[in-house]
Amino acid sequence: MTPRPVLPLVLCAAVALSACGPKRIPGTEIPDNRDTRAVYDVIHTYQRALEARDAAGVLALVAPDYFDAAGTPDPSDDLDRAKLEQTLPGDLARLEGVRVDVTVRRIDVQGDAATAEVFYEDYYRVQTPGGAVPRRDSDVHRLLLKKVDGQWKISAGL
Repeated sequence: MTPRPVLPLVLCAAVALSACGPKRIPGTEIPDNRDTRAVYDVIHTYQRALEARDAAGVLALVAPDYFDAAGTPDPSDDLDRAKLEQTLPGDLARLEGVRVDVTVRRIDVQGDAATAEVFYEDYYRVQTPGGAVPRRDSDVHRLLLKKVDGQWKISAGL
């Protein structure tokens, strides 16, 4: 009796098992399903709107009841939808050369609510009375999202 090669069987089994693993959003460890993909897309649409300094584009992604307490007990830095509508166009107009790099690290969906952990780096120049000042910021950020009329919208965290 001649021995059969084992390697082809092992390779076939490995391929079959890897195909059974959970599908991930490419380049991430985030499970790829309808909700996580939609949240992921909202985040990247937000990134493009910021780079374009498109206040209307950003606001289109924000829930009507948006509210962010900025992580402090001081109500003077709270931001709701109305205040965002007032301040965002002017804030974006003062920026030049905006580039935003976003890495979505995690998305957790619980029914019609989601939390996304995002690492961002942004580069821009801001106009001041003394001229344009270059800036670079980076941080880990948590965005809260919720479904509004079947669409994912940002409800806090901008």
